[in-house]
Amino acid sequence: MRLTILGCSGSIPGPNAAASGYLIEADGFVLGLEFGNGTLARLQALRDPFDLDALILSHLHPDHCADVSALTVLRRYHPALPYPARPARLPVYGPSDVHERLAYAYAANEEERAATDLSDVFAFHALSAEPTRIGPFEVTAVPVDHPTPAFGLRIAHGGKTLAYTGDTGVCDTLTDLAGGVDVLLSEASWTDSPARPAGVHLSGKEAGELGRKAGVGRLLLTHVAPWTDRAAVLAEAAVAYPAAELVEQGAVYDL
Repeated sequence: MRLTILGCSGSIPGPNAAASGYLIEADGFVLGLEFGNGTLARLQALRDPFDLDALILSHLHPDHCADVSALTVLRRYHPALPYPARPARLPVYGPSDVHERLAYAYAANEEERAATDLSDVFAFHALSAEPTRIGPFEVTAVPVDHPTPAFGLRIAHGGKTLAYTGDTGVCDTLTDLAGGVDVLLSEASWTDSPARPAGVHLSGKEAGELGRKAGVGRLLLTHVAPWTDRAAVLAEAAVAYPAAELVEQGAVYDL
């Protein structure tokens, strides 16, 4: 299983830095995880965007799904579509209202929304707490604590497991989500402070403590906001999990 970082800037894209977007690959299957601002540009720099076999969106804030509108244009209007060699409708997994959210983001007004629900481009599926087979991967979604419906993901293949927190504050479900995984990809949006609002994001300290408590094999920190000191976030995490690492755009990790 291979993890590629398309973008890892938290909350907004940063200077020359895309927001959340990842690729997970195994057995020739390419699974997209998040598709925030700037990620389609990064994907095109690495490979043909039509290589995507499925896409998961943990929640529907723009920094995790904004570039789906651009992907819609590509898949609908590209003059050399690779069909019917590949399925025309890309499977997209997300919260139960994912189809409505993405249609509203794409269409400029009520008239256009009445004419498209994006179902010619995407096949929408709701994320489920029951293990779901997506290509060669077994995917389990776990509700987490964020201002909008949001999920952490546990993705398994070939005896290896990757957990992804998505955006979340500290909550009871995180330890089970991450328990014993080979790699935990954890958001760490800010430094720790009692002034931080609850139920929004993890600090570096909280991400490190999660990694230690869950007994993960490797802790990768992501989603650091452009206005946050990345070194300070890493230092906090390293107190509880000394081998914690900050991901970088373009980095590749083999599980």
